[in-house]
Amino acid sequence: MPPISTELQAEIDRLCALGDTHADQDRFPDALGLYWQAWDLLPEPKIDCEAATWILAAVGDANFLGRDYEAGVDNLSTVMHCPGGIGIPFLHMRLGQCQFELGDYARAIDELNRAFVGGGEDLFDDEDPKYLDYLDANGPPETARKIWHFWR
Repeated sequence: MPPISTELQAEIDRLCALGDTHADQDRFPDALGLYWQAWDLLPEPKIDCEAATWILAAVGDANFLGRDYEAGVDNLSTVMHCPGGIGIPFLHMRLGQCQFELGDYARAIDELNRAFVGGGEDLFDDEDPKYLDYLDANGPPETARKIWHFWR
């Protein structure tokens, strides 16, 4: 992984914290601008940096919450190539939600299942119930629930 100095890490953290503040206030364009500033500070190859994972996770979350689902799919698909990206239930849920909103239901089911298996039903507690309802109606929820309870 490319090295990041303590000073550079502090600036990335500062920009992302400011971005999070904007996102918490539903000011997604402002949040995205700050997240992308942090992204630009990463050394090449950016997707090999651990910080890339959480920066793109924040970007993808802001894309979803700001209803820019196409950008969400792009950014959340990219984060899966970053260190530790694959297997983070929240990221799979957000990617599945973006795909659902774009009408790509086959991919949505795949990602929502991954989210459910990794994070369980609680992961969906604060989300629109339509995603879990769709998963229940179209995915293998009994199998997913059995796997989740087995590994828990």
